[in-house]
Formats: sequence, C-alpha cells, structure tokens
Amino acid sequence: MTQMKRLSIGILGSGKGSNCRAILERIRSGDLAAEARLVVSDVLDAPILDMAREFRVANTYLPPGRFRTRLEPEIEEQLVQTLRHAGVELVVLAGFMRVLHQPMLKAFPHRIINIHPSLLPKFPGLEAWKQALVAGETVTGCTVHYVDDRIDHGQILAQKEVKILPNESAESLHARIQVLEHELYPAVVAEFCKRYAEATQPDKGWSDN
Repeated sequence: MTQMKRLSIGILGSGKGSNCRAILERIRSGDLAAEARLVVSDVLDAPILDMAREFRVANTYLPPGRFRTRLEPEIEEQLVQTLRHAGVELVVLAGFMRVLHQPMLKAFPHRIINIHPSLLPKFPGLEAWKQALVAGETVTGCTVHYVDDRIDHGQILAQKEVKILPNESAESLHARIQVLEHELYPAVVAEFCKRYAEATQPDKGWSDN
C-alpha cells in the first residue's frame, strides 16, 4: 500500500502561536497528514519560536525591517526563498501581524491561508472580538480565508460561529473563539492535505479548487 504523501507546511507567526500548537499537536498525533517544515517569526523572542523548538520543528527569525505592518520587499523576497528552500507547499499564518504583498502572493498563489477571530467580512483588523462586542453583535466566530494584499480579506474557506453571551467579557469571548479556532484551522489544513494526497499528476501540481 502506497503511503499517503504528506503536505509540507510553513507556519508564520508573531506571538504566542496557539493555532500553531493546535496544528503541530495534530501532526504529532497522526491526525493531520502534514509535515511542518519551518516556523518563521518577525519577532525575535516570540513564544511561537519556543513552541517550534518544543516540537522539534526548524525555526527562524525574520528581521522585519523598518515598516510596522508589512515587510520590506527585499525581506519578503528573502522569506519566499527561505520557504522554498524548506520545501513548503502551504503557508499557514498563525497570528502573523504583517500584510503580505506580491513576492509571497506570486510565489504561493492560493497557498497562503489565515485565521481571523470574526465572521469576515465583519470586523477585520485588531481585536475583532472587542469590535463585535462594541457593535452589539449576538453572534461572532472565526474565519479561515485565503490571503491577499488586504487586511483580513480574501476568499473565505470556512467559518465557525459562537453565540455572544449576556454580559460577556472580551476575555471570555476571545477564549471561546480560540477554542473554535483550534478546531477549525487544523480541519481546513486537513482538507488541503487531502487534495494534495489525491493529486494524481504531480507534474501539474495539486488543485486549489
């Protein structure tokens, strides 16, 4: 019996990396047919890098340059080469706080995904759960989407909803959304793994449809 080919993923993050942990745990348990080739952070002391070491995944710090919300073009080109050298097929953003542009989007078309703590297109940007509370929403959730060159934008792949409880605090709502994120994100990655494994013509690549 031919062993299923595992999808090579690269994970980018700027902070704690709880979604990174959810994915790495499922890979380690055998529930996810993926191989984490590399974890990259634009923050030198980000906990996500410690997590990568905990799971014995190659990791690297990417000096972000002088801009606050994006990478300098030459640094983004460096990121492309780093991911390609690692053999990455799917780029998974896990709290990566910079908008990607043409170098990455061209190198990995329809192969960069992100998770956001709202039901997009509602409440893009920072602290989306607080935005939902301020707006008086009764339901919010999380969204996995393809990445484009806009903030929390791009084709939606999957969503999960959570009801906002009466007198809910921002902290409790965020925690409940994160529980959903840790279920949804690995499930979406699993779908990419399935499509990758089922590809019968490797010379043509694997389908994004």
